[in-house]
Amino acid sequence: MTTASTITPSQQQQLIETVRHAARAEILPRFRNLSEDAIRSKSAPDDLVTDADQGAERMISQAIAELLPTATIIGEEAVAAGDAQLADIAGAELALIVDPVDGTWNFARGLNQFGVILAATSFGETIFGLLYDPLADDWVVARRGEGAFFGRPDGTQRRLSVSDTTDIAEMVGATSIRLFPKPQQYQLAATFPDVQRMMAFGCACHEYRTMAFGHVDFMLAGKLMPWDHAAGLMIHAEAGGYSALLDGTPYRPTIHQGTVLAASSRELWEALREKFTFLV
Repeated sequence: MTTASTITPSQQQQLIETVRHAARAEILPRFRNLSEDAIRSKSAPDDLVTDADQGAERMISQAIAELLPTATIIGEEAVAAGDAQLADIAGAELALIVDPVDGTWNFARGLNQFGVILAATSFGETIFGLLYDPLADDWVVARRGEGAFFGRPDGTQRRLSVSDTTDIAEMVGATSIRLFPKPQQYQLAATFPDVQRMMAFGCACHEYRTMAFGHVDFMLAGKLMPWDHAAGLMIHAEAGGYSALLDGTPYRPTIHQGTVLAASSRELWEALREKFTFLV
């Protein structure tokens, strides 16, 4: 598919540096150093926002506006505040979707599973994804059609590929069971013994990174906010994986309802879907 906009290698590097700078300035100084009034609830008691989320999003959004002045910026916290609209993603020639602290609950509780996610879309198709780990200061990145790569500040990088495990009984899966309706939670939990291990990261950034490294074989997501999944699913595809909604619909960042299943191949996706048809 041809899109009207691209992210150039130079722009990619500048976006990486933008995220690194925001992490050093706004996120890391607050890690395990948040006062009670620096942590607030949004839609639910466990849906948290912190001063780090808001400060990092402001810094990243300002830098994007300078680097890509015609881009539409969709920040998670801006959407929550009513200052940005998810509907704008579909028609934007270039949109940058920002999750300033993915895994905020973990971050607010002093757990080290959190990250920064950045995605670029063009007319509703993801063309660039970045999954950044502030504590390790490294990243997983992809431009559409060019593969997925793990990078470090010293300039080293290596190409990533998904798991080659084919026996479902030996697979490691990941899901956040709490994001499904209660009746489905019991049904979903009953499938866990069919695989080797089921993980709950509480952080899409690390979930997708771990799949791109080949250490998690499949993922099931029941809440489809674009800042959580647009970058990660495109990176997963660039690493050789396959994903779609359980009804077979290809994922797009403009889809916000449904359940996504990501697996290391189309064949394994089909086999795994048989286990989760009750979620359709």
